[in-house]
Amino acid sequence: MTGEEFEFLCKLLKDRSGLVLTRDKAYLLESRLLPVARKHGHKSLDDLVHTVRLQLTGDLVREIVEAMTTNESFFFRDIKPFEQFKSVVLPALMKSRAGKRKLRIWSAACSSGQEPYTIAMLLAEQQSKLSDWSIEILATDLSSEILEKARAGLYSQFEVQRGLPIQHLVKYFKQKGDRWQIAASLRERVRFRQFNLLTDPRPLGRFDVVFCRNVLIYFDQPTKAGVLDRLARVVAAGGFLYLGGAETVLGVSDRFESLPKHRGLYCPTAFATVRAAVG
Repeated sequence: MTGEEFEFLCKLLKDRSGLVLTRDKAYLLESRLLPVARKHGHKSLDDLVHTVRLQLTGDLVREIVEAMTTNESFFFRDIKPFEQFKSVVLPALMKSRAGKRKLRIWSAACSSGQEPYTIAMLLAEQQSKLSDWSIEILATDLSSEILEKARAGLYSQFEVQRGLPIQHLVKYFKQKGDRWQIAASLRERVRFRQFNLLTDPRPLGRFDVVFCRNVLIYFDQPTKAGVLDRLARVVAAGGFLYLGGAETVLGVSDRFESLPKHRGLYCPTAFATVRAAVG
């Protein structure tokens, strides 16, 4: 692959998904896009790029972007954010939303669904306290292919062994052949739809909690700032934003403030009273 073709693919990916690739990541293009090239009858990435240059819209471009942006996920990833959700965020919201008894949660860049299903399991564990609450979990991703997997809720033995407590496997999953499927009652609690974080999220409505973890690390500073600015428009007053452990708003955006003693957890700057509510 020539330098010109590499630059073309990098620009295409950044424009369509926000993903930033440097020259040392050329191997990722080779490993992830060669299968796409062969599927369409091309022998090399150079041939693939030639075809894409002739048609910058359509299924082929979508397949290229999805092949490069599909990332791994697993249940209860980095465990701490979910412990915070159970012990800090949920109690604070149950208090501040007691009048409406309604919560909306967004799992952005949900990949194959482990994050929103983890949230659904945590909420199911609190069912006695939330029985008369209306709770919506929206899960979005750029990839239509990965969303189909997420909707099915079917996982391999390897996938359920990564982070999922055995008691949750027994309680919330049923074995289907050599795979495990999450209970229909939990699948029904999660609504999946395709969404690009580079676009305006306001049509999705406002949310009490937004999980946008391990996404910003793939973007450059201006793109990170743009995503955070757009997220700030949909996090409701007194709401919360989760970022990944290696991500921060510091030096990127002034739309959110960190919560002391709660790494990775943020609240909109305009609603600093949240800090007192969660200690």
